[in-house]
Amino acid sequence: MPASAEVGGQMGSTGRGRGFELALLGLLALLWGSSYALIKVATTGFAPITMVGLRCVLASALLYGLLRWRGLEVPRDWASWRAFMLQAALATVTPFVLIAWGAQQVQASLATILSCTSPIFAFFFGLALQRGNPPGWRKALGVVLGVLGVGLIVGQQGMMGGSVPHMLALVVSGALFALSGYTGLGFAARDPMVPAFGAQFCGMFVLLPLGLALEGPPHWPPPAGALVALVVFSVFCTALASVIWFRLIRTLGVVATTSQAYLRVPVGTAIGVVFLGDSLPPSALLGMLAVMGGVALMTSKA
Repeated sequence: MPASAEVGGQMGSTGRGRGFELALLGLLALLWGSSYALIKVATTGFAPITMVGLRCVLASALLYGLLRWRGLEVPRDWASWRAFMLQAALATVTPFVLIAWGAQQVQASLATILSCTSPIFAFFFGLALQRGNPPGWRKALGVVLGVLGVGLIVGQQGMMGGSVPHMLALVVSGALFALSGYTGLGFAARDPMVPAFGAQFCGMFVLLPLGLALEGPPHWPPPAGALVALVVFSVFCTALASVIWFRLIRTLGVVATTSQAYLRVPVGTAIGVVFLGDSLPPSALLGMLAVMGGVALMTSKA
């Protein structure tokens, strides 16, 4: 996709093909929207860094098997693996460690809202990295609404005794996801399963030793619920979602792909409320509406 299309969030597919890409966008929102509740459950049996490292092990093993089954080659040149390592740092290692750490002190529903600001960051990164037309009033209003929504949630929850560092960690994860969209454009010529495997494989080699050094070996056996949550999170919300992500970055562009946060907010919030018993105060609900409205305006074509 041309660089100029990224800032405006224009979609590169039309007609029937575009409908399929939008369906994948909805599936990605469902997968990632459910990941916050799964992380919350998984960290009841695994320390945060270790949990994310084990997730990389399971996801990379599954993706490698699929690559071999499809007859695709794993790159062996250093340039490819340096790119995979950068992608792992931005999209696999750091943001998910921040989410796992933040989710320990923040409700899954609030964690969803705070980390779903990636479209706003994607817009800012697009303006910084590329020269495009000045944003219109809709996108400017979307930025303001998104920032106000996050500020309302963090400020109000902080006044009520919530952990501001844990909430800010979730916001930073959204910024890293946005930046990873632009670095992911470098894999446009590859089958999306290849960078998905490369990023998870690199993440495994970073996180497992780090988790062992900082958190010690995991207790065994873990609670059954935590183990099931880890497996589901690894297979569906990581392996499958990563392949979809790299495909959509190529077909829809960064801003449009990160707009799945618009759908991810109500999905993740509803799962947290229904299955984990989360409760959202009026300020959080107002902040959620502001974030969703901001994302909608940011990704509108007008």
